Amino acid sequence: MRAFACSVCRRLVTFEGSLCLHCGADLAFDPGAAEIVGLRTGVAQHEGDGVEVVPGDTDAPVERWRCANAELIGCNWLAAADGELCASCTLTRTRPADGDAEGLERFASAERSKRRLIFELRELGLPVVDGQGTDGGLVFELLSSANAPVTTGHADGVITMDLAEEDDAHRETMRLQLHERYRTVLGHLRHEVGHWYWTVLVEGALAPDDDDHRALVERARELFGDEREDYGAALDRHYAQGAPEDWPARHVSAYSTMHPAEDWAETFAHYLHLWDALQTAASYRVAVAGPEHVADPAGTFAGRIEAPRVGRFPEALEQWLPLSYALNALNRSLGNEDLYPFVLAPPVVEKLAFVDRAVALAAGR
Repeated sequence: MRAFACSVCRRLVTFEGSLCLHCGADLAFDPGAAEIVGLRTGVAQHEGDGVEVVPGDTDAPVERWRCANAELIGCNWLAAADGELCASCTLTRTRPADGDAEGLERFASAERSKRRLIFELRELGLPVVDGQGTDGGLVFELLSSANAPVTTGHADGVITMDLAEEDDAHRETMRLQLHERYRTVLGHLRHEVGHWYWTVLVEGALAPDDDDHRALVERARELFGDEREDYGAALDRHYAQGAPEDWPARHVSAYSTMHPAEDWAETFAHYLHLWDALQTAASYRVAVAGPEHVADPAGTFAGRIEAPRVGRFPEALEQWLPLSYALNALNRSLGNEDLYPFVLAPPVVEKLAFVDRAVALAAGR
């Protein structure tokens, strides 16, 4: 995530914010410009600690409309016209009913995570296709299991998520039962959208009879396995036998071992995880020099973190490793578990590099 400033007073504001806490300006995120903008134009005049917005700057007035979900769930994105949904909210086909207070609260939280996901996908240069207007695009079903069973998953571009995942106790219970190292709503969304991007980045990268496309698919199957393997049988086997004990030597998670499609989705989600964290660190000008008097014969990167660039995964990894060491050390100092509880084995690094290559091809980089 990039760092954002108020368009009026230039003080730091959050990606999720709709009001500058310093000058009181009404703000919104403009998905077209990928920036936080003000809802009225003006010139900021500073007198002491106060800021006054004086109307009538030299810029032509710009008419802007908040998303139609602004009041319902606090969406801070702009829409193309008054009364319309923003580019993120319009992807959601089904949500809790207006009278479901608990469901709407969890829906609002899930949409915040989805907006971060959509922002990152656009930053990567990946296509985000509205499945309600285009066959084969993305559609989100954000449903509450309070009244009926809901299974989180993906099918032909439709991403379904149980909003019970927004409940901390439920999510932690599920994490422990499934022996997961971490479990977040954003992680769920990244994983499920990864299934859709398999069809976009690998299966549909080029014409089926193109040599480059065939080579891409063959390499994917070398790394992840054959995605045509019977999914139902693999699912039954995984839940009956569990993951092999040596899974960390080849996979980013235990769930990755279940089926090649899940290995891809877990790796894709992890790629988004690293890319977002590095972009955030770079935006806040984080630097990692390493502990004094500790030699690193491998020559690990030391210095200010730079924004990751698509198609250059080795550079990103070189920065990520020392940053993750520092983040884990800080978390342990506060009495918490590791913030990044993973060790990336060489085969996992190969898979992450392949995802980066596929993203770069789709983004034309």
